[in-house]
Amino acid sequence: MTEYGDRYLVGSQREQVSRFRVWVLFLIPLAAILFQVYVPRFFDFLGYLELPLLVTIYFALMRRSQIWGLFTGAVIGLAQDSLSIKQPLGMYGIVKTLVGYFAASVGLRIDVEHSIIRFLLAFFFYFFHQFLYWVLARGLLRRQLPFEIKLTLMLGLLNAIVGVTLFYFLDKLREEA
Repeated sequence: MTEYGDRYLVGSQREQVSRFRVWVLFLIPLAAILFQVYVPRFFDFLGYLELPLLVTIYFALMRRSQIWGLFTGAVIGLAQDSLSIKQPLGMYGIVKTLVGYFAASVGLRIDVEHSIIRFLLAFFFYFFHQFLYWVLARGLLRRQLPFEIKLTLMLGLLNAIVGVTLFYFLDKLREEA
């Protein structure tokens, strides 16, 4: 591209960055983490929803900043690790940090306002999250976890459907420019 074209794209991307109130940036991830930790104790079937991941993806996509995506993923992942009994500290922190970075990178390149794009991204990042967790558990912790592709794809579809619905409601909490 020409120098003028590069400046035009960067300028238009900056205008599309979403802003949120401080309470939204604090309470929504906190609610997602608490949901993930406590609700599956009473309703086992809701344990398949990965709300902290979906919130990480949403905020990284909407802010369109790789640094913001790294920070969001790290904070949400480490908070989820610290409240979880079964998980070693840092595993979700590492995985969600990488997901946040890559989601923000995608948000810089494409328009993420369409439901179909959001569905595909939520599905892809769920699969990426699960695969990366499996790789890190095998590599860092020497755990022999099974990676069931069919189950992961099915749960990816479930989380993508919930993600599109969640993203719609989170869009209502954005500040007007």
